[in-house]
Amino acid sequence: MEPGQITQFKQFATSLIKFTEHDLALALPYFKVRTFAAKEIIFSAGDMVNDVFFLLSGIGRYYYIDERGYERNKSLVKYGGAFTSMSSLVEKRPSPFFTQAIVPCNTLSVSYDDLLTLAKRNTQWAMFLLKVYERLVLKKEKREADLLLLSGQQRYQQFLREFSDEAPHIPLRQVAMYIGVTDVSLSRIRKVMGLT
Repeated sequence: MEPGQITQFKQFATSLIKFTEHDLALALPYFKVRTFAAKEIIFSAGDMVNDVFFLLSGIGRYYYIDERGYERNKSLVKYGGAFTSMSSLVEKRPSPFFTQAIVPCNTLSVSYDDLLTLAKRNTQWAMFLLKVYERLVLKKEKREADLLLLSGQQRYQQFLREFSDEAPHIPLRQVAMYIGVTDVSLSRIRKVMGLT
């Protein structure tokens, strides 16, 4: 890694857990910086995914394509989030979904096996992995509740709060899929809110 990339790596890692320079140096050889262009696929449904891609900058998405060819956004990802397939990592099954950069994305990639090795060798990296899992579960729990309990307008307002700085860079079609409404419904919601 170049010096600027090492700085990004340290800033990202220490945003989750307190690390010593020794802890960070131990992990550095396992991580690589990977860049994805806007609209570039990170991995596809059917791929065996071995890596975790932590997002350093940009915005991306997880999505499914149904039997009729329609896309459905599972999740949007911003700084601090990650792209991976737990089906592949844990159960050794192909990914059931796609991941894609919406805008140019810089990521830190690490193989899951290397991450587990780090966690076994170092308590702080074990805590890092635990923190990643906790964040993933909390995000999933919150998204589930939003989809079940909030109206389309409330979900859009929640989206704007969560993605405040990034929202203008995310195409409205992607937002509509993410909050579970049609493009027309989102247009109506935006009109009611005075945003069109």
